[in-house]
Amino acid sequence: MRDMDKVIYRPIGIIHTGFRDKAEAPIQGVFAKGAKGEVEVFPEYADGLRDIEGFSHVILIYHFHLADGYSLVSEPFLEDEQHGIFSMRHFKRPNPIGLSVVRLESVRGNKLEISEVDIIDGAPLLDIKPFVPQFDHRDNAKSGWLSSPHLDMVKGESGKHRPE
Repeated sequence: MRDMDKVIYRPIGIIHTGFRDKAEAPIQGVFAKGAKGEVEVFPEYADGLRDIEGFSHVILIYHFHLADGYSLVSEPFLEDEQHGIFSMRHFKRPNPIGLSVVRLESVRGNKLEISEVDIIDGAPLLDIKPFVPQFDHRDNAKSGWLSSPHLDMVKGESGKHRPE
């Protein structure tokens, strides 16, 4: 049996954005069309970027490096009710792993220019995966407690940032 007490990952790069903390970062990248950033892949992993320029979007998996502790139940942004952490995209998770779909603007060597980004500057990059619409889309998917009015409200607040 494998030891599952600890899992260790090494960052493959670092994500650079203009957002110094969670109060500056957009609520969701999909609503942050003007938010730009750069993914710096460490040189020893640069060969892994081959052929990535053909994708319009990529999925970034990263460490929430500024997360301090976790809560299994919390109030999401613009919500008065508490929900379980696994039913929302809050950063205070038992394993502070973030996942963002970003637009890939260009590739220059070991650097990816990205937009529609909602990531705090300096986040350690754990992995990159291509976003493939034919694989990453599900017909009849449900949004749980995130009702249409709530989603519309979040979209309307997209120019604003998260509270502390």
